[in-house]
Amino acid sequence: MLRDDAPTAFHGVTRRARRLRREMTLPEVMLWQVLRGRPSGLKFRRQHPSGDYVLDYFCSDARLAIEVDGEGHGRGRQPVVDARRDSWFEARGIVTLRVSARDVLGDLDAVVTGVVQACVARLPLHHPATRGGPPPRAKLGEE
Repeated sequence: MLRDDAPTAFHGVTRRARRLRREMTLPEVMLWQVLRGRPSGLKFRRQHPSGDYVLDYFCSDARLAIEVDGEGHGRGRQPVVDARRDSWFEARGIVTLRVSARDVLGDLDAVVTGVVQACVARLPLHHPATRGGPPPRAKLGEE
């Protein structure tokens, strides 16, 4: 794992995340059954509390949030709320990928392929150096 950093959850959000884990919708459960198997070696968290929000799924290495949007996300004020939330995460270096619940129910394999491709595209080209790790090869006299 490259890094394990997401904005810290605000007061009460962790409790809400735990409740949402128990009350996942059918499309969320279907997607989780695949993502928990770490496709392409990627680690995902479900109902991950971050800031004032709970992410449906979060890939920390890719800094990618995956949201399964049901029918209600296109109605009323919800598109404005979703845009504000996406902007909040984007300001912190996390991109949100929105997936339709209908797509998950209709073609789960295509959704998983899209999620994995989005994650892989956001992975850094190399692992950052760890503190206290070995010095670069040039400093060891190797070329």
